[in-house]
Amino acid sequence: MTIVSLGSGSCGNSYCVGDGDSWLMIDCGVRYKELCRRASQAGVDLAHLVGIVFTHDHSDHTMGIEVFHKHFPDVPLFANYMTAEAIAASVGVDISEFFTFENGQSFNVGRFAVEPFSIPHDVPDPVAFLVRANGFTYFHATDVGTPLDFIGTKLREADAATLESDYDCGLLASSERPESLKRRIRGPRGHLSNDDAADLVRRFASPRLRYLALGHLSGECNEPHLAENTMRDMLRSMSRTDIELEVLPREGVSKGFRNA
Repeated sequence: MTIVSLGSGSCGNSYCVGDGDSWLMIDCGVRYKELCRRASQAGVDLAHLVGIVFTHDHSDHTMGIEVFHKHFPDVPLFANYMTAEAIAASVGVDISEFFTFENGQSFNVGRFAVEPFSIPHDVPDPVAFLVRANGFTYFHATDVGTPLDFIGTKLREADAATLESDYDCGLLASSERPESLKRRIRGPRGHLSNDDAADLVRRFASPRLRYLALGHLSGECNEPHLAENTMRDMLRSMSRTDIELEVLPREGVSKGFRNA
């Protein structure tokens, strides 16, 4: 399995999971021309895209889909009903274009088995995913308000993972953002801090975890080195320096992971 990010953060989110010559996209929050440029740079052949699955309807996860769907109308779109309904209401893609899934029920997209599971965030019915192919399991969870044990049990199944590490507590507290926004970010349906992400990994990462990507970093209230150092210090305390750690760029292509 190959995992690569084409953008991770409030400027736009899109991630690709590959198996052989097939690709699955998670979210389409990068505008079409830039998405195509980054996909080409990453070696992702959009002509071999078997589907796009959506975590939720915020624009930084959906803003590219209207134009993308016009260019690739045969690529199927997957979301739970409330997410599909919300996306259809905000962009020019009719709800009839979506295949809807039920949270907790696995479904197949090409050669990928996709398991959506509920997470806390401030939108209708947000999800994260486990993606499986050829005995390999990828965990994907961004925009997570609370590091629930249930989410950790899903992380425990992963060989590779992308996990939100949105903000540094000190930078958020000292930022000029309104207090209402700070409360939303820190709240149970907001985002995970660097410390939250590290604690979730500490409690639930299994020996099978080989690659960990930290995603959805705030441009104002985090720094890549802070997210990396927080997680790396925790991994050292666990004697898990074997885990390949990557901080995903907010705008651009990640180094990514390829299962040999």
